[in-house]
Amino acid sequence: MSASSKEEFASLHRSGSPLVMPNPWDIGSARVLAALGYQALATTSSGFAASIGRLDGSVTRDEALSHAAAIVAAVDVPVSADLENGFGHEPDEVAATVAGALAAGLAGCSIEDSSGEGIYDPALAAERVAAAAAAAAGRLVLTARAENHLHGRAELSDTIARLQRYQQAGADVLYAPGLVDAQDIATLVRELDRPVNALLLRDGPSVSELASAGVSRISIGGTFAFAALGALAQAARDLQGEGPYSFWELAGQGREIARGAFPGTSGEIS
Repeated sequence: MSASSKEEFASLHRSGSPLVMPNPWDIGSARVLAALGYQALATTSSGFAASIGRLDGSVTRDEALSHAAAIVAAVDVPVSADLENGFGHEPDEVAATVAGALAAGLAGCSIEDSSGEGIYDPALAAERVAAAAAAAAGRLVLTARAENHLHGRAELSDTIARLQRYQQAGADVLYAPGLVDAQDIATLVRELDRPVNALLLRDGPSVSELASAGVSRISIGGTFAFAALGALAQAARDLQGEGPYSFWELAGQGREIARGAFPGTSGEIS
């Protein structure tokens, strides 16, 4: 991804008028979302893992970067990547992952401050962000994630303190997934000097409410990927019955969007 594309992606982050950035899980879903007019996309670790029959946290660095590169090549909009915890605990391992993100042509990437073993110590977490920022060298939008609220640690002050350390370490965007209170999100935005990403959640604020809270970017994680799996399961259950079958209308909609989003298709898609 060229520097100009990184700058294009960064310019889409506007407080109060957020970039709504959905998360494709494969090339087809990426092309559909781009065809529907979304200005940028981001990979989803859980959605990608599901697409290859695994649960989140089981994908390797090479697999994640190869997947990200395929999404980049498939669409003409900036792509950011969910790179989990950087696929390593130590700062140099995180730096190697971000170097791979640059080679994949990404406009951005995110790094979490947790692993399967828990939340990192704040000092180590900040060192990891600093290593990522140094590897990015200003050539991609680096998002630092504070994972407290996905791990039962609901102390907002600690989340804010962590994100403040990450912005000082060089993060371009800050992200605390799991926050569901609009006032807490607005407080977080006020206490930070970088654009804030919010995760759209079923029991959380709407897109318009998140915009009012001042966020600059909204993403949905693996939600669309699992919605697609849910639709598949429902259609499969319908097929096991005697009808009527509810999947014909959705299938027709899918064929129509495929004709417009996928290259080289014409006529009936069987």
